[in-house]
Amino acid sequence: MFADPGEPDRGDEPGAGEERMSKVDHVGIAVNALSDSVPLYEALLGTPPSGREVVESEGVRVAFFGEGAGRVELLEPTAADSPVARFLERRGPGLHHVCLVVDDLDAALAGAADRGAEPLPPGIRVGAGGRRVAFLHPRSTGGVLLEMVEAEPDPRAESP
Repeated sequence: MFADPGEPDRGDEPGAGEERMSKVDHVGIAVNALSDSVPLYEALLGTPPSGREVVESEGVRVAFFGEGAGRVELLEPTAADSPVARFLERRGPGLHHVCLVVDDLDAALAGAADRGAEPLPPGIRVGAGGRRVAFLHPRSTGGVLLEMVEAEPDPRAESP
């Protein structure tokens, strides 16, 4: 999962009990206001948003463009103390995170932590679309906030 640059590539086979993160689910872009950003992305991408929702656990209102892997997610903070609001205050609008799909989030998070990645509290939570997600701190992932999302929605989660 987190390769040592000094080690040879071992191909596509994960180790015993190791969860492989291999597909980009979406990229998250922090914006000040969806009302300003959605029309811009509609014009750039030639399509309206494929979905919108409020993700209470993250304090954001989101708009997705596209379906399946490789979507674009615009994130607008719903509160001044949310992580995205703090990001915008420090860095301004722009790329916020990259989200990778995993089959087993528990195993992927444990494996990432075993290899030195720092999970962000509270660990696993319910994200957009009712799917289980977890984030890895950028200081432990080469400066990129990584989100891991389980491939299927959590049947125990309430529908958004």
